[in-house]
Amino acid sequence: ITALYAKDKNGNNTNVVVSLKTAEDFKQHGYCINASLGRYAGRIGGGYFEIDGTKYPIYNENGVHLHGGKNGFHKRMWTFEEQTENSITFSIESEHMDEGYPGNLKAKVTFTLEGNKVINTYTAVADAKTILNLTNHNYYNLNGEGDILGHELFINSDNFLEVTETQIATGKLVPVDNTPFDFREATIIKEQPNFKGVDDCFAIKNNHAATLYSPKTGIEMKVVTNQPGVVIFTPEDLGADTNYANTQYGNYSSICFETQNFPNAPHHANFPSAIVEAGEEYKNESSFEFTVR
Repeated sequence: ITALYAKDKNGNNTNVVVSLKTAEDFKQHGYCINASLGRYAGRIGGGYFEIDGTKYPIYNENGVHLHGGKNGFHKRMWTFEEQTENSITFSIESEHMDEGYPGNLKAKVTFTLEGNKVINTYTAVADAKTILNLTNHNYYNLNGEGDILGHELFINSDNFLEVTETQIATGKLVPVDNTPFDFREATIIKEQPNFKGVDDCFAIKNNHAATLYSPKTGIEMKVVTNQPGVVIFTPEDLGADTNYANTQYGNYSSICFETQNFPNAPHHANFPSAIVEAGEEYKNESSFEFTVR
């Protein structure tokens, strides 16, 4: 997604996602800006995963496999499939053992405009039992410029995933009580005690994952999903070489809502299963509803 416009409280169009100048800028940027991630979004530890007693080695750096590997879906061009009056669909094919994952797989993403909602629907089918975790990596800023520190954030979660120093989920859920990650009441981000950025997965209580609001523009975005978790990511700095299109951002320029299964789920039986059977359809449907208040 290269741009997404919403009306602000004065009726002006505001581009609410970070935009870059060229397709190559999006492809080459190290932060997966506004891309579709796969085959497995997030981090898997140990350099492998296991299905029915078979170990599948996967690319890793210092024991971390991130966003599908060295050449994940975010680094590839997807194929245009079809377009309707209010939607567009793209697809990608991934051969058996691509980046270490079993099964020949075809994945699709449909972006739909429905009233004041943008709906991202990811589906996929493989011809062998495999693991799968697709998501979207949009970077949102409801001001269209500057930073998101003055935005108000609500996260519908009592627990976040404990991680190691290399951000690998340990399998333990940690209560948000008395932590900088307690956004169960809508809070201005910069006013959250001890806020130093977020890059964590939250176990959400129901399909309403989160809400983001900008007092400056009056734009509010509600995130709803069929997934069990959402990774919230507020990068402090997207890099001095980021080739922004037509606007300027500061530190903490934006925030991601990566609706998905839990990172490292293949290693933890207590996490929601990431297994998809041969011929079974995987589906991640998430909506981003925009209103003004």
